[in-house]
Amino acid sequence: MKPDGNLLYPLSEFYEQSGLPLPAVSRIEGRDIPEPCQSLLVHERDLTPTLESAYRRNMLLRVLQHTLSDSVLSRQVVLVPGGTAAPAAFGAIKIYLENFPPRARALILEFKQPLGTILRTQEIGHASRPDAYIRVKPDDLIANALRLADHGVLYGRRNVLMDAAHRVLARVVEILPPAKP
Repeated sequence: MKPDGNLLYPLSEFYEQSGLPLPAVSRIEGRDIPEPCQSLLVHERDLTPTLESAYRRNMLLRVLQHTLSDSVLSRQVVLVPGGTAAPAAFGAIKIYLENFPPRARALILEFKQPLGTILRTQEIGHASRPDAYIRVKPDDLIANALRLADHGVLYGRRNVLMDAAHRVLARVVEILPPAKP
């Protein structure tokens, strides 16, 4: 494995802004991801409702860093099951605000709900299109975000969310901790 900003995009932008070296990462086939991560990642659904189903809890959003430039919001985030402290996912998302209706845009800018929750509650039709599955060796940034004591190998995906007009709503990289839901 080697550092690859493309596989980690848009998380790679936060590394660049912080002057940190990228962690080692490699592209893998979805079928090579072990369970339970495979069931949570290898599909064309949003991660938030998938995690909510697996954990049987709503996912809460914890924003670690963000930038807003023009109408593009980038966030480095952790999703945490309600009523727990253990993170269910870590990643980064680049949200193209101009492609959202005003109410959804306002909710996104409140930084209170995961995008998947807003898409569902605002009934925004969209498609989830994973374009890469990854294996990553967590560095301190990822390990701290996911509260990992062991720096073993983690799995994730790079995903694109598009609306019915094929406009990109968001680009996201999602990395799961090794623990089972």
